[in-house]
Parts: sequence; C-alpha cells; structure tokens
Amino acid sequence: MSTAKKQYKRITVKSLIEMKQQGEKISMLTAYDYSMAKIVDDAGVDAILVGDSASNTMAGHETTLPITLDQMIYHASSVIRAVQRALVVVDLPFGSYQSDPKEALRSAIRIMKESGAHAVKLEGGIEIKDSVKRILNAGIPVMGHLGLTPQSIYKFGTYTVRAREEKEAEKLIEDALMLEKLGCFAVVLEKIPAELTQKVAKALRIPTIGIGAGAAADGQVLVIHDLLGMTHEFNPRFLRRYMNLYEEMNVAIGQYVSDVKNKDFPNDSEQY
Repeated sequence: MSTAKKQYKRITVKSLIEMKQQGEKISMLTAYDYSMAKIVDDAGVDAILVGDSASNTMAGHETTLPITLDQMIYHASSVIRAVQRALVVVDLPFGSYQSDPKEALRSAIRIMKESGAHAVKLEGGIEIKDSVKRILNAGIPVMGHLGLTPQSIYKFGTYTVRAREEKEAEKLIEDALMLEKLGCFAVVLEKIPAELTQKVAKALRIPTIGIGAGAAADGQVLVIHDLLGMTHEFNPRFLRRYMNLYEEMNVAIGQYVSDVKNKDFPNDSEQY
C-alpha cells in the first residue's frame, strides 16, 4: 500500500530531513538571477543553490575562485525575490570562511541579512570544523559539501572523481559524520563513486545531495545551464541534458538577425 507524499507549501531544512525519512528524493538546481529562479521555483524544485558556479556560468571565469562575497549576495538577493516555495542555499565563496571562524560567521551573517537566504553551504570537512561550528552556533543552517570541492581545484589539480582510494573514502565518511554531528542539515557529495555514496547515505540521518555521485544519494543537484543545454562544451558522464537550448537560441537569434536585415521585422502588425 503506497503512502501519499506530504505536500509542502514552503520547503525548509526540516522538510528535506523529512523527505529522507519518507524515502522521497530531493530535487535541487542552481539559479543565479530572478527570471531563472522564478521558472525553477514554479517548476516545483525543492531547493535552489545559488552556487559559486556563477563564477563560471555568469561571469565566464575558469574556476569558482574569483567570485566575491558581494557578488554572491547580489545573485542570492535576485533569486530570493523570485522564490515562493523552494529552500534557497547560498555558497560561501572562496576566502570567506576557510582560515578564520570569525570571518566565516561574518560572511554567513552578511549573506543571511543582506540577501534573505535560508541557508549557506561550505566546502570541506575537518579542516573547516571551527567555521561550521561558529556559523551553526549563530543559528544559521549549514549544508556541507564533500568529495570534489571546486574551491580546492589548485590543491587537487584535477576535476576527476574523488575518494576512489580507501584512505580518502574513509576520511570522507568521517567528515560526513562529523558534519552531521555538528548540526549540518544536509551534505552535497560531488563526483565520488556510487558505492561510497550508498555507504554515506546509509550512515547519515541527514540528506545527501549528489552531483556525479550516483543514484543512492537522497537527492540530486545540477547546474541549470548544463541541464538546459545552454552550455555545450561541458560533457561529464553524470550530466543529463533535458534540452539543447544553446542550439534553439542560436537558431532563434539567427532568424531575428535575418528578419531585421531583410526588413521583415517589424512588419505592419508589429508597429504603432
């Protein structure tokens, strides 16, 4: 006998934990501006990540490192104004939390106060324990992030799958349990073996959100520009493109250019 899923008018951190308990998968997507966030929210996505991936998708940087706290607050504010249902989580950018727990708290407070966001996300495990603890003690919900951590790209030197070896896999599990014990409400697992994701998901009471981490995660997250096919150079195994918007937009814009050049736009019915 199937049980009806609970309908949520507004998603909270508690909602995500309830979804895990009920066996309901969690949907999460990125958004960085008002118009896109409104579409994503209206489509029923459970959580929106205002990711530091805006550094790549919105600003054209090679890595996530250049984006600033002020820029993250700008993007988050734009998203919050559009959202009615989804939980909005904002990345703390590189350099705003790693070395100084007091700076981490100041950064998190700025995001919460100035953007109206619902939670923040930090990359790392034991290395950032004090920063996570300080933020949580202030009553700010925290989502962890383990596995491939893009802010540490120059440390790893590659975007390949993490935690294939036993030692690194054991540390990841230890870090995940530590983040849960500290009080994090969820953990993103990026680009790790599916078997390891299954172990972590079973070990934790809080939800795991996967990206390139297999089906065992309690939820999934993708970058909206990748899902819609607005980007076309990035083709990892885990990415499923639901549209080829790059091609469709290219054709439409090309047709517009042609119509203007050929004096077909505007026509008589399109002017006053």
